[in-house]
Amino acid sequence: MAAFNLCTIVGNVGKEPEMRYLPSGTPVCTFTVAVTRKFGTGDQRQEKTQWFRISCWNKLGETANSIVHKGGQILVSGSVEASAYLDKSGQAQASLELRADTFQLLGSRGDGQSGGQGEQGGGDYSNYGGGNSGGGIDEIPF
Repeated sequence: MAAFNLCTIVGNVGKEPEMRYLPSGTPVCTFTVAVTRKFGTGDQRQEKTQWFRISCWNKLGETANSIVHKGGQILVSGSVEASAYLDKSGQAQASLELRADTFQLLGSRGDGQSGGQGEQGGGDYSNYGGGNSGGGIDEIPF
């Protein structure tokens, strides 16, 4: 039986991308995306934000490093991996990483655009050799 892991998120970039290179020379660009879900009605309206770490590999990573910016709205598709770790104080924490196959810039926060050409452009960056190629989880540089 075949397996399939695909996740698509739309949210706002939480920090400027960081570009790193593995010892093999493979480029990896990482950044975070906040996805906020609103629920409830009236006085009971609430928000919950989930943070995703995004990794873009190879040419897709180089492209992301040059055009993705903090605060911009972005759509990212790829495979998701969950991991657990201990923080500096020894508390158990969990993290979600989305290894991008494609992304699309949707605009800047609060620019009123819902999917068109935003301030940063609206190109679909899917054919840049990124995806899940590259090193395994042991080679991630963070």
